[in-house]
Amino acid sequence: MRKNSPRGAVTAAVMAAVLASAGYSATAAADESTTVGGKLFIDLTDYTLKNDNVDSANNGFGLDVKRAYLSITHSFDDTWSANVTSDFNYVGNDGETQIFIKKAYVQARLSDAFVARAGSADLPWVPFVEDLYGYRFVENVIVDRLKFGTSADWGIHAGGKVADGKFNYAASVINGAGYKNPTRSNSVDFEGRFGFAPIKGLTFAVGGYSGKLGKDIEGSATPPQHTAERFDALVSWVNGPLRAGAEYFQAKDWLQVTTVASDKADGFSVWGSYDFNTMWGAFARYDNADPSKDLNPDLKDEYMNVGVVAHARKGIDVAFVYKHEKVDGGGTLSTSNGNIGGLNEGKYDEVGLWAQVAF
Repeated sequence: MRKNSPRGAVTAAVMAAVLASAGYSATAAADESTTVGGKLFIDLTDYTLKNDNVDSANNGFGLDVKRAYLSITHSFDDTWSANVTSDFNYVGNDGETQIFIKKAYVQARLSDAFVARAGSADLPWVPFVEDLYGYRFVENVIVDRLKFGTSADWGIHAGGKVADGKFNYAASVINGAGYKNPTRSNSVDFEGRFGFAPIKGLTFAVGGYSGKLGKDIEGSATPPQHTAERFDALVSWVNGPLRAGAEYFQAKDWLQVTTVASDKADGFSVWGSYDFNTMWGAFARYDNADPSKDLNPDLKDEYMNVGVVAHARKGIDVAFVYKHEKVDGGGTLSTSNGNIGGLNEGKYDEVGLWAQVAF
């Protein structure tokens, strides 16, 4: 992270003097600071996707930059700060990348026990699991990967830690359509999490979601018929060179908010990683999900990855990874890797290098 340069400090001092002449506190202005950072997720891989043994047009070898975050945080004082984080994605219909805002919020940190944010900010569950998992640059966590949740949304957010960090919580009252869509609706959604860390490294957590996912729109031709609900549970161990964890989710009517039909889904993910030394490590993960238990009970999704990682230096990780996903029972799943599924069977394999660069 790059902080203010000496030249920037001189500039800040001059601005403080100007503000003081206008009646503002020079001390308060001098306490302000701005931090700029970023993160890139890059891969160079060979990709194979088949639906009913028919090859996808996306198959082949190539380089992708899946994520490029640029973040600016300005601290006004010990309590008040603001953050803007941009992201980008590739839109196939336009044939070009588009930049959008992922996070934009004002924060008030009253204490470690209560931190409030207003705007688009991290939601209670997905970013929490990502931090414990440690390999987001290789793959989304299961709730995000299968699109039964997302990482950020527009609304009011609060969280904190108490009892020397043994208990943590987070709650968000949000629009419900995700960070890419700030559209208002007639109702708000709720997501929450409660965590317990009885000893260093061990974490238990439960969470939940309830709402219309931003689909309760006035005058809509397809008004909501159901409330989307999700239950989450997690246990993890993160201490020293070892990371291990298991996540479970159960969802109801997540894809059926505006349809008469009702449906359920559930799944679990287990992962582990170990750093042999400061340079080298290894990791593996396995997901298993039933994405449509009522409407398409034969639909099954299995995913795994395994790899070795080089921590090249602080902020740079490079991993050699093999990924595999298989969908049986028909249907189509929209995952981070593309549309997987088909009339009977879909298979996805990818091997190559994944890297993250943080600064």
